[in-house]
Amino acid sequence: MTPQQNNVEKSPNVIIINADDVGYGDVGVYGATLINTPNIDRLATEGRKFTDFHSASAVCSPSRYALLTGEYPFRNQLTRPLFLKDSLVIDTAQTTIASIMKDAGYKTAVIGKWHLGFGKKSPVNWNEPLKPGPLELGFDYYFGVPVLNSHPPFVYVENHEVVDFDPEDPFVYEKHAETRWFPEKWKYNDIGGAREAHQRYDDRMTGTTLKNKAVDFITGNKSRKFFLYFAPTNIHHPFTPAPRFIGISKAGRYGDYMHELDWMVGEIMAVLEREGIAENTLLIFTSDNGGMLNHGGQDAYGKGHKMNSNLLGFKFDSWEGGHRVPFIARWPGQIPAETKSSQLLGNTDILSTLAAIIGEKLAPGQAADSYNMLPALTGEPKDPIRDHLLVHSSETDNVAFRKGDWVYISGKGGGGFGPRKEDQSAFGGPEALLFAGQQNSDITEGEIRGNAPPAQLYNLKEDISQSYNLYEEQPQIIKEMKDSLEKIRSSGQTRN
Repeated sequence: MTPQQNNVEKSPNVIIINADDVGYGDVGVYGATLINTPNIDRLATEGRKFTDFHSASAVCSPSRYALLTGEYPFRNQLTRPLFLKDSLVIDTAQTTIASIMKDAGYKTAVIGKWHLGFGKKSPVNWNEPLKPGPLELGFDYYFGVPVLNSHPPFVYVENHEVVDFDPEDPFVYEKHAETRWFPEKWKYNDIGGAREAHQRYDDRMTGTTLKNKAVDFITGNKSRKFFLYFAPTNIHHPFTPAPRFIGISKAGRYGDYMHELDWMVGEIMAVLEREGIAENTLLIFTSDNGGMLNHGGQDAYGKGHKMNSNLLGFKFDSWEGGHRVPFIARWPGQIPAETKSSQLLGNTDILSTLAAIIGEKLAPGQAADSYNMLPALTGEPKDPIRDHLLVHSSETDNVAFRKGDWVYISGKGGGGFGPRKEDQSAFGGPEALLFAGQQNSDITEGEIRGNAPPAQLYNLKEDISQSYNLYEEQPQIIKEMKDSLEKIRSSGQTRN
């Protein structure tokens, strides 16, 4: 047995639950009162909650790229969500979180939302094997929603194939899809055909279907070490929980979808316990970005639910509400129970952390922006693990750069949706702050002031809600932050 294999024998199974659009305030242990999340809360009771954890992007596809590669997505010029026609954005030669685990002897799987493209050509040919894809990046098995639940194709993919695809009934671009209608489910006319494959996809049963696949993977690999990247579509719109979850929350359909997500987490916890492997499994819960003011989000806000707690902004924004997300980790006997950490960390750091757990040393250039956060999981390090963090909004020139308590934002506003109006699905921009009752010194009556500074600076220790822009009062700190940001953006690696 090699030393690395010996390390793996002593290492835990690993499950990462990367939820979709779950904001900092959507979970009970982070302050939610109108939504009940007893299972996610139990993870925090039995493990550690992090209060300053961030996705590397406030946008879904770039955030998932960061988690899987340990690299800031701007290094791959990725700042936007991917859609129907987009090819795979991760180079198959690149180190990923799955490839290091597979090389170490783990059985690996991704179940759920992929959203990182397929194949080498655009537009994607959905009538052919979808490769390269997850299996060429280190995963042994893939089942899930290929793009996202609001956009086509509305089908499942297993490994390289569309489930229930019939070559006699091919996909056809610019043809209406035979799929069920829901509010905030879009682009029905972008691709149709493949009737049986479309019929196989039942929006109301997506959560149950993905949960069942995750449970099957766990039970099928209980006698060996496994790594599962589980990416539910909850709680991205359209809000389509199974019927038994409809109307059970105090936050409308948004809350109902969160309740279903919590049930899914509970089912995974239960199977670990039934199979006797909970004690040797590192179970992580986090989200790809902050909560969103879609129609369901606006309804929930109107009922008093603040998906991003007291943080400024929403999904797609460089403000804290766009990217500060829940992160909870449980590993019995290794992570102290009922504890919390205020270490500044991000989802790029998960790769280096797992490499450390299995005893894999990363070479220069691998996981370029990933820091080993294991000391913050299992102990109480006195010094910061990372002294800076970079987060993109949906605009390339609007970047949040964190250093200690300071955060510098390189443009005006949040850099996310906008200007859009209330009752529009992708409600965002300054007007969304007016709707939410949020205050910012650069914004008056839902508009950015004409004399607002060209960029922003906040001290998060003193002003977590980013209510007052200190740009004009701290020129030296602005210079230091800008210089540090440019140095990192022009370098190939930030990891120690």
